[in-house]
Amino acid sequence: MGRRHRRGFRILLYHAVGSRLDHDSYGISISPVLFERHMAILAAHTGVSIVRLGEGQVSCAALRVAVTFDDGYKDNLRVAVPILLKFKIPFTVFATASFIQDGSKEYLTPSELRELAALDGVTIGSHGVSHRRLAECDEATMWEELYGSRSYLEDVIGTAVTALSYPHGSANLRVASAAWRAGYAVGACSRFDINSEGRHPLLLCRSEVLAADSERVFLQKLHGAWDWSRWRSRDPALA
Repeated sequence: MGRRHRRGFRILLYHAVGSRLDHDSYGISISPVLFERHMAILAAHTGVSIVRLGEGQVSCAALRVAVTFDDGYKDNLRVAVPILLKFKIPFTVFATASFIQDGSKEYLTPSELRELAALDGVTIGSHGVSHRRLAECDEATMWEELYGSRSYLEDVIGTAVTALSYPHGSANLRVASAAWRAGYAVGACSRFDINSEGRHPLLLCRSEVLAADSERVFLQKLHGAWDWSRWRSRDPALA
């Protein structure tokens, strides 16, 4: 990367904070101490809600940053929230409906999801019903994943759900079109990049942050030094 930081709307992707996950061979559960250090760095920037971008309320003339979490882990409420509230950073939790319904100890319960949704600066979004790869689904299954998850979450929290994160980052123009018909205004992918004002609001790029990311690496990801990795994946906005 050059010496100048990239401008635009960067969406950070986290999963769990502090939980010991049996299935975590990739490093998606970051330590609370390191997460707090990341947020202390982020506090120097302008934190915004991902939904505001979809509504056209955010200028990308400078660096703007949103924090998101996928899957709906219980620690998002118990561990991450106190840190985020301390630094006054808004954030979005994309919850998978079946994970909430099944009562697993790793994921939020319906009452915990309502508690989380009631906090200032928190947005609840959908992560599908059963965490399927949406681009591989037939039309009927995709509709149930998109509309069914949104309906369920709205029934639980009592407010509109208009943001979506595609499970496994599986999205293309067909999926984005179905998401729009299902009532979503914003859709988050897993392609590692920053977003310009012209980016499709239902195919937004995100920058994943992992458990091994030191403060130095976090700063690099925040300012664009890792955006070259977007070339590893096909751009869903062109598919």
